[in-house]
Amino acid sequence: MVSAVAALYGIQSCSANRTDLRALAHGEMSKLQVAPTPAPGPTTPFTDASGARRTLADYRGKVVVLNFWASWCAPCRTELPSLGRMQASYAGRPVEVLALTVDRDEDLNLARSLLARSPPLGLYRDINYSLTFAITPRPEGLPTTIIYDRQGRERARLSGGADWSGPEARAVIDAVLAAP
Repeated sequence: MVSAVAALYGIQSCSANRTDLRALAHGEMSKLQVAPTPAPGPTTPFTDASGARRTLADYRGKVVVLNFWASWCAPCRTELPSLGRMQASYAGRPVEVLALTVDRDEDLNLARSLLARSPPLGLYRDINYSLTFAITPRPEGLPTTIIYDRQGRERARLSGGADWSGPEARAVIDAVLAAP
């Protein structure tokens, strides 16, 4: 009898701690698409500001907010500061915003300038679209933001611009942070 009660309590506790991300798809997050089955992200490399090769696996243990953007994309330029504010608001917590530009080398100075106005975002690049094309399904235009859990599995994505520093976005990130 005691073990049955303990089992029921465990089931209830687990389900109470899980937030259905679909319930958080409103306001700025109304276009949020929740992955039906969380799948691991690709292992395709991209580069950081120093030119070092990185993969999503380098950020295992953190919630990753991967944003594909370009300096020539007006909605990207509009949302970039909100991604910087989001990263700043999670300082000291296991959340990493990777603003991954697909800009060409000749547009790199403009990309750097935009990032300088969106601290503390760093420069990450996917100039050959290698990572972009490795993601299934592929991002549908720019900007596209994909949220990975601490195990490196895609949990949700949003195509188009959004205010990532607002309460709706924070609720989504907090739910992914709290997930087992």
